[in-house]
Amino acid sequence: MTRTDGDSWDLATSVGATATGVAASRALATKQPEPLINDPYADALVHAVGLEHSIRIADGEACIEGDLMLDRQRMCEQIAVRTRFFDDFFTSASASGIRQAVILASGLDTRSYRLAWPAGSVVFEVDQPAVLEFKTRTLTDLGAEPAAELRSVPVDLRDDWPKALRDNGFDPQAPTAWIAEGLLIYLPPEAQDRLFDNITALSAPGSRLATEHMDTVAMSKDWSARVSEWSKKVGSDVDLLDLFYSGDRASARDYLSAQGWDATVLSTRAAYESHGFAYPEELGEIAGDSGYLSATRTTSN
Repeated sequence: MTRTDGDSWDLATSVGATATGVAASRALATKQPEPLINDPYADALVHAVGLEHSIRIADGEACIEGDLMLDRQRMCEQIAVRTRFFDDFFTSASASGIRQAVILASGLDTRSYRLAWPAGSVVFEVDQPAVLEFKTRTLTDLGAEPAAELRSVPVDLRDDWPKALRDNGFDPQAPTAWIAEGLLIYLPPEAQDRLFDNITALSAPGSRLATEHMDTVAMSKDWSARVSEWSKKVGSDVDLLDLFYSGDRASARDYLSAQGWDATVLSTRAAYESHGFAYPEELGEIAGDSGYLSATRTTSN
């Protein structure tokens, strides 16, 4: 279903189904011998959503040996590298003394439950009301308890989410660690800029931000079509091409740098190699110099 203004979703439809698919990959990676990541809740959450193709991914039944993305080893390495980048980002931010964290479009992210948060940490999760309600209820039924003070902020990012965040106790005077994982491609270019504007307005000096860095030139060629093809291979009826927003968009690194952030990019190749993984050359041909961005707010508003 093509995106429309004001559309909504749960974890089995539209953008929500992609969050379930990502959680399924985390579940599969967690089950491997000596896993790089450990998400003890992903498997149960995916099974609770009930999407057949996502359950097949979590159970390893959708893997295709030798496929660029659906080969079991490659699938697990890709999601492990991505997950560890954002895990390590929060761990580093906490070690620096930051005690306020925001997870934008949190989906089935369980970091508020599974990371070792220091005492006094507050984690805000922002997403669609149906998504947050389902995740909270399911984890509660599993007996899971947050490892930090968790505050759910049920609001669409197209609405006034900064107000909703403040209404839930967010302190814009305190340094904050923000992540926007797997989010930017689902935003129109102007909405991406607006997201960064809002984050900047809410960020005290010393705040940190992590997100993906997209090589829009390389990825515009055939990346979206290839990702959609892989999704169909596992049996998903969600056409990712209907969910992505194309068009010229600002480089996240350049946009944030112009707003007083010190931004750096870890290439996907370097991220793979830092964990002893061989970076698939075919993936590099598609993704170009895409990678993972981290930024620190160096100026005041």
